[in-house]
Formats: sequence, structure tokens, C-alpha cells
Amino acid sequence: MAAYAELEVTTNFSFLEGASHPEELVERAKELGLAALAVTDRNSLAGVVRAHVTAKRVGLRFLVGARVDLEDAPSVLLWPTDKKAYGRLSSLLTEGRRRAPKGSSSLRLADLLARAGGQLLGVLPPETPDAGFAELLRTLAAALGDRLHLVVHYRYRGDDRERIDTLAGLAAATGARLLATNAVL
Repeated sequence: MAAYAELEVTTNFSFLEGASHPEELVERAKELGLAALAVTDRNSLAGVVRAHVTAKRVGLRFLVGARVDLEDAPSVLLWPTDKKAYGRLSSLLTEGRRRAPKGSSSLRLADLLARAGGQLLGVLPPETPDAGFAELLRTLAAALGDRLHLVVHYRYRGDDRERIDTLAGLAAATGARLLATNAVL
């Protein structure tokens, strides 16, 4: 059986979205035999400390991450690969919070690209990917190379197979790597 790592996990620190505490999610991932887990709360690193402490205690590989919402592009998942990249991610999230009213964030694609060094990036596709989205993927692929991923997961709406096939073709045509998640809430 191939090892599976869940790289899109939203905790209760993403208010009105995630339902479980980071500790619970890590413990359950360990029980299920996952190879690793990444917490990707929305515009925040709030859940990563508790998740990291618990992962260390139970012996599960943990990856720091965040979901970043952009005003001029689809949301992305970011996973820093080293300490400097973690600093850039923290700086990006702080900038977004400072520009917006309390509880929200304001970031653009240019802000993300300015701090993309050392980040693995997963693009969350829009409801209906179009030619503009394909062009965005090409632009990101040129900037990020093999660090760019197109995230896919089942939505259980009856069209999952067709949608995932379309996204797989789009990834192949634009240079993005396909990444399957379960979008855990």
C-alpha cells in the first residue's frame, strides 16, 4: 500500500470552517496510518504549533502550511521547505492581515510571488477552470517550476471523475503537478 500524506487540513482555528482541534486531527491521522499531515488554516499559522507538538508526541511527520486567499487569483496552499521560507510565509500572512480589517486578509498574486522562494505551492482550482486559469498556471509554472501543484479532491457532486480528468489534462498542459488531497475540515 502506498503511503498517503494529507496536505490540506483545516483546523478549528479557521473559524466557521474547520471543526476539529489540531491535536485531534494529528492523533486521528496517526491512527489511520497516514505518512504525514500538513495543517493549512486559512490565512493563518494558528493551528500549526499545537499540531506540531502533538505530531512530535505521537511520532507523525508534520508539515507546516497555510491556505492563502488572493484577491486576483484562486486560493493557494503553501508549504515552506526551510526556515527562510517559513519566515517569508509568516511575512506574507502578516502583510495580508495588516492591509485588511481585523479578521480578514488582503493579498494579491504579486505579493505571493515576491515571497515564493522556498515554498511548495498548491493552486486550488476555481469552480469552472477557464483559459485565464490555464494562463495563470503557465505563469506560475514558469516562476515556480516543479514546486507548483494543482490540487484536486472529490467534491461528491456527481461530476468528480470528469472534473478531475479535466484538471489532470490542464496540469499536464501547463506544467503543474497534480496533487490529490481530501480537503479535511
